[in-house]
Amino acid sequence: VIYNFVDVERFQKKPFDAFRKVIAPNGERIVLHASNFRKLKRVQDVVKIFSNIIREVPSKLLFVGDGPERVTAEALCRELNLCDHIQFVGKQEQMEDILAIADLFLLTSEYESFGLAALEAMAAGVPVVSTNAGGLSEININGETGYMGDVGDVAEMSKRSVEILKDKEILDGFKKRAACHARRFDIHTIVPLYEKLYERFL
Repeated sequence: VIYNFVDVERFQKKPFDAFRKVIAPNGERIVLHASNFRKLKRVQDVVKIFSNIIREVPSKLLFVGDGPERVTAEALCRELNLCDHIQFVGKQEQMEDILAIADLFLLTSEYESFGLAALEAMAAGVPVVSTNAGGLSEININGETGYMGDVGDVAEMSKRSVEILKDKEILDGFKKRAACHARRFDIHTIVPLYEKLYERFL
């Protein structure tokens, strides 16, 4: 198996302090979800997990992207009185700048063939709490780069998110391990494997 890849260097950006202060003016943790907001992404689970996180850890949630389920996510934010703590910023081209200020990436999908968004987060040194779906287990190493829970297990993913975010030393450890693991999927490592495969058939 030859894996997908990420340009690790692109995502190794220093955070802009001014940008972080706009999102989290009081030093809150920043939780991030990025997707196309389709049903299989289960974005309502992201909101539910965040509602549990914020009870334990002062945090802000950034939703990046757009799609059919954005409306339902926004409705749930209003229902749970979370609007002051959640921002929907739409589609963004410079994901490396946003990931640079994030502390945790949530991915609650029913299925992911590979999970490139999670890998990009890890390349930026952001730990991932995800479902154990599709190819995510090959990227997100449970207990090392983040944690995984079963699809729909909001309680488990909430608990693990709080565990990562509550203690700076623990968070920093997860960040380092996530960035280190992502290097295995760097473009300069993986692309030569594709080239060798193509050469065999040419």
